Amino acid sequence: MSTRRNDPLAQVSDFDIRLLRIFRSVVESGGFSAAESALGIGRSAISQQMSDLEQRLGLRLCQRGRAGFSLTEEGREVYQSSLQLLSALESFRTEVNGLHRHLRGELNIGLTDNLVTLPHMRITHALSQLKERGPDVHINIRMIAPNEVEQGVLDGSLHVGVVPQASALSGLEYQPLYSERSLLYCAVGHPLFYVDDAQLDDDRLSAQETIAPTFRLPSEIQAHYQALKCTASASDREGMAFLILTGRYIGYLPDHYASLWVQQGRLRALKPKSRFYDVSLVTVTRKGRRPHLVLESFLESLAATR
Repeated sequence: MSTRRNDPLAQVSDFDIRLLRIFRSVVESGGFSAAESALGIGRSAISQQMSDLEQRLGLRLCQRGRAGFSLTEEGREVYQSSLQLLSALESFRTEVNGLHRHLRGELNIGLTDNLVTLPHMRITHALSQLKERGPDVHINIRMIAPNEVEQGVLDGSLHVGVVPQASALSGLEYQPLYSERSLLYCAVGHPLFYVDDAQLDDDRLSAQETIAPTFRLPSEIQAHYQALKCTASASDREGMAFLILTGRYIGYLPDHYASLWVQQGRLRALKPKSRFYDVSLVTVTRKGRRPHLVLESFLESLAATR
């Protein structure tokens, strides 16, 4: 039975490439001592790394000693091959950088409604940077309920979404974006609109008709609604705002979204020091997704605006 020698570099690692770069510098400098200044490391460290490379390749690459530095026949061949490899790596890097400078394609993004009034504007800034880097990128935004955003990312119709964080779904990755505070509001015309907060005890609030969201929220936030008399529902925050503005319901809205109506005297927050909750907004992408330069560029810009 014949035996086959194992391929010493069946998988080329970053460490192997680093050793080959050092080997190239040693050869082009004419020896270990001369390579010290070029590499910024001592002769003993260079010698050790050359020994590591020879061991990994299973070849003697050079002669070193009193007679001076010289390459073996195998060393000359490895040097020529390393030049080809390192040149190919540099070409690859240049081409990929060129792709990043000339982004093309689509970004399909699903957003929970009414994020545009957030003071941070991180999504807006990230989209602006994406268009600056890739003027030909086509951006498609869908304003849909959080569960539809997650489903769209799962089935591939959306590249990325932004939703309130709830329990994680299998197959999706979540990254924190920012937090959002919601307060309990009523509108002008509601019986509680002019009632002082000191007179608003729990029993009085729990007797008011309230809107419950049908989208997923963390269990600790759902408890806020369970303590109220929910007689209506809405699939998104805009639907909740419509019902609150009728003056017939109370309900929770993000403070940034409600602020304009508060300034206009149309909404007021009820007991804002105690009746509030904070929810984390997160980006959601599919696990194991294929590389997508437009998406990665958008996520990179989003992370840079933190």
